[in-house]
Amino acid sequence: MRRTLSVLPALLVSGLVFAAPGHAAGFGSFESGDGNLAQDSTFDWNSFGAQTYTGTAPYRTAGSVASGWTLKAFEDAQASGTDTGFAGGVKQDDDCATLKGGKAPNKDDLKRIYLATKTVNGDVILSLAWVRIPQNSTSASAHVGYEFNQGASGGCGGSSTLVKRTGGDMLVVYDFEGGSNPPAIKLSRWLNATFTGSPGAVCEVSGNPPPIGGGCWGDTKILTTLGFAQAKVNFGVISSVDALKPGGTDPSAVEFGEAGINLTDAGVFGNGVCAAFGSAYGVSRSSGNSAQAAMEDLVGPGAFTIANCGSVTITKTGSDGGTQAGAVFTLYNGTGTGGTVVGTCTVAADGSCVVAGGTLTTFTNLPPGTYTVHETTVPAGYNAAADQTFSLAAGESKTLQFVDQAAPATVNVTKVDDGGNPVDGAVFTISQGGVAKGSCTTGAPTAGSGQCSITGVTAGTYSIDETTVPAGYAKDASFPQSITLANGETKEVGATDPRTYHVVAFVCRNTDAKLIPSAVTIDGSVRPVSIGTADATASMTEAALCALTKGASATSLQSGSHSATVVIP
Repeated sequence: MRRTLSVLPALLVSGLVFAAPGHAAGFGSFESGDGNLAQDSTFDWNSFGAQTYTGTAPYRTAGSVASGWTLKAFEDAQASGTDTGFAGGVKQDDDCATLKGGKAPNKDDLKRIYLATKTVNGDVILSLAWVRIPQNSTSASAHVGYEFNQGASGGCGGSSTLVKRTGGDMLVVYDFEGGSNPPAIKLSRWLNATFTGSPGAVCEVSGNPPPIGGGCWGDTKILTTLGFAQAKVNFGVISSVDALKPGGTDPSAVEFGEAGINLTDAGVFGNGVCAAFGSAYGVSRSSGNSAQAAMEDLVGPGAFTIANCGSVTITKTGSDGGTQAGAVFTLYNGTGTGGTVVGTCTVAADGSCVVAGGTLTTFTNLPPGTYTVHETTVPAGYNAAADQTFSLAAGESKTLQFVDQAAPATVNVTKVDDGGNPVDGAVFTISQGGVAKGSCTTGAPTAGSGQCSITGVTAGTYSIDETTVPAGYAKDASFPQSITLANGETKEVGATDPRTYHVVAFVCRNTDAKLIPSAVTIDGSVRPVSIGTADATASMTEAALCALTKGASATSLQSGSHSATVVIP
C-alpha cells in the first residue's frame, strides 16, 4: 500500500521532498533493472522495435510510442576527434557551459542514450539507458548525467545548443564505480532565486544555501537507496541484441546500463501541482563527484517531455476553406458545458487558437481528467462545430481539430403583377453553368402570398430565372438575373409580371342567327379568333348572340394602348 505524504502538494514550490525509506515504488512494469534490452515478461527497450532515425548522422534522433511508453533515442559520434563535448575544466554546475569538439576518454565515449516515460496509476515513471563504445576493461566505471530542462533548446544563445537553466530543472546522475558494484541513481534540482528548494537545501558543490551566482545543483538524494529507483549494468555478455540501434554492433559487458525512476514517489511531481520538462541531454563525467568531475562527451540536447499534466491544442478550419479568425472556444472541466471554465482561446488567421491572456496556442498544465471544448463565438456565415469531450492523461498532449460547416444561403422570391398584387404559381430556378441548383414555386407553402424560398444554397454566383410563367401573365423582362450569395446570406429577389388581357371580336349575322369569328389584327399582327360550340347556338336570339362579344377569345395582350383592326366577313 502506498503511503501519501501531506507535504506532496507543495513539492514543486518548496523543493525536493522524499517519502519515507522503504516506501514501495513502482516502475510501470518496465524491466529497467535487469541490465538487458530484451522483454522477458512485461516491457523492455526492445519492445519499441526497430527505430527510424532522422537528422544528420552521427547525431540523429528517433522516437516512438509503444504500450503507452514514449521513447526518445539520441545517437552520438563514436571514437571521433570531432565528437561534441565540453571544454576543459567545465563542471556540472556551469550553466551554458562552453562546448568543444574532440574525442572523450574511452570509458566516457557514449554511443547513444535512451529515454522513456509513462504515467502509471498517477505516477510519472522515467526509464533511461546509456550505451558506450567497446571497453578495454570489464571493470571500467561509468558516470552519466541526464539533464532535464524546462526551457527550450538553444536558450544559451549563440551557436550553443544547450538550454539556459530554470529553477527546478532536474539532474539525474547514473554512477557506476565499475566491477560488480551496483549503480547508484542520484537526483538533484537546479536552485536559484526563484526555486530555493526544500527548507535547509544547500548547493551540492559549495555546501552553501542557494543561490550561488546564477544558481547551482542542490544537494543530491540517492534514489536507489531510498527505493525510488532501480538500476543495472550488464556485467557479462549481454543476452540480447539492441533492436533500437541505428546499425553497428550490440553492446558487450559493461557497455550498457539502464535505470527506472518513479519521479512522483521521488517528489519531483506533486499532487495538484503541474510541472513539465521539455528538453534533455546526456553527458559523460569523469567521476561521480560533482565538485571534481570533468564534463566529457555530450549527447543531445533534444526535445523530450516529462510531465504530470497534459495539454490540448485547438485548430480550426471552415468546410469551404474559409477563414475562421475570431471564433472563440471555451474549455470546460468535465463532460458538457456545465463544469467550471478552464479558459478560452481565439482563432487566428492561420487557424490556430490563441489562449486568452498570452500568446500560447496550447492549453497547458491540465491535470489528468475529462474536458469539453465548446465553440462559444461562431464566425458569420458558418454553423458551430460540435462540442468535443475528451480524456487527458498525465503528460499527454492532444490536438483537437474543429471544422465549421459553411452556413447555406437562402433566396427569397416575391412575385407581384403590374398592380402590385401577389402572384402564385410562378417557378423560379437558380443554376450554375446551365445546371439547375434549386427552385421554388410562388404561393408554396403559403397560398396567396406570391412568395417562395430556395434554401440550402452553397455560396457562389448563380443565374436566377422565371422558368414557369403563370397563365394570364407575361414574364418580367429583367430575368434572367445574376446573383452572388455569401455563406449564410439571405437574398431578396423581386419580380413583376404584367397581367395579360383578351380581345374579342365577333360579327352577328341576322340571316341565320349564327356567330361568325372575325380575323383581328393587333399591333400589326394577325391574331385568329376561334369559338366553340358553346359560344353560339341556333336557339339564341340575335341580341343574346351579340352579347357574347364580351366573352373570352384566344388573343392575349398586356394592359396599355394597342391598335386593332377587325375584318367583318
